[in-house]
Parts: sequence; structure tokens; C-alpha cells
Amino acid sequence: MIIFMGIAGSGKGTQSQLFAERDGYDVISTGELLRTYGSEEQQKRMLTGHILRDEEVTALLDKALRAMPDQNKVILDGYPRRISQADWLLEQQKQGRFNLQGVLHLVATRETVKKRLEYRARPDDHDHAIEERFNAYEQATLPILKHFADANVPIIEVDAERSIEEVHQAVLQAVSQMSS
Repeated sequence: MIIFMGIAGSGKGTQSQLFAERDGYDVISTGELLRTYGSEEQQKRMLTGHILRDEEVTALLDKALRAMPDQNKVILDGYPRRISQADWLLEQQKQGRFNLQGVLHLVATRETVKKRLEYRARPDDHDHAIEERFNAYEQATLPILKHFADANVPIIEVDAERSIEEVHQAVLQAVSQMSS
């Protein structure tokens, strides 16, 4: 199992999809997880901007993982978002359910991400929302990276400022480092 982490607009979705297609992995993104496995009530809450509780998201992930042919050949995009979720993954690994190969941390500056998100032109990609995402990223994601590092899960930073193909090559190199 490989975890792709980074701020919105760093290319997690694009890179996880490219890697998955090339190497036969399944991708589980948090948004897709909620659309596929979430109840109607959970989906309504999500659409109105409510964040699901950790236990709800973890239960949905657990359900999705059970449907996978090989839990070791899964990429997580958008999970974990909290230390408690990271702890759940670490506990599952400890129980032998799967192996956390490592975390690919796609790193991009605020300026680059802002340009990418504005280009995407989604309704929730306005200045205030982008700023909120950076704050959430700094407060939640960065501590999760440290938490994984403290648990001896390999963390490899990938410069996500480059072209899609250059970042993809860096991702391939990073995954081969994890495997060796």
C-alpha cells in the first residue's frame, strides 16, 4: 500500500492514477470512497460541506479495502487526514492486513497550487477555500507525515512543481526506493 499526500493541487490524483495504471494498483480516493460506499445520508452531508467523522471515513475505507483483490496493491489518495486515521492504518499493518510501503509526499508551493486550482475552475477553488486548504494541510497533514516517520514508514518527498511527466518519473523512482 502506498499513500499519496500533498496539498490540493499538488497532483496527487493525477500521479496516483498514472502510477496505478502503469503498475496495476487500485486507487482509493476519499471522494470516490464516499460516492461509492457512503450512505445516501452521508453523501447528502458531504454535498452540503459537512465533514464526516473519522470513524465513518475509516469504516468506508475498511469496506473498500475488503473489496480489493490485493490490499498491498492499493494507493490511498486523501486518506489519512488525521492522526487517528494514520493510527488505524498502522494498527492494520501491525495485524498483518497489508504492508505500508511508504508515503509519497508531493510538495508544491502555494503559488503553483493556486495557479493549478484556479485553472481547474471548480466552484470550491476560490482564494478563501485555497487558503483554508493550506491551513488544514499545515495543521493536519504535516503532523501525519511526522507520525508516519516516527513509526518507521518511509516518507519520500517528490517535487511536484514540475511537469506531469517529470513528476511521474520522480514518483516511479521514489517507489523503487521504497521497495529496495
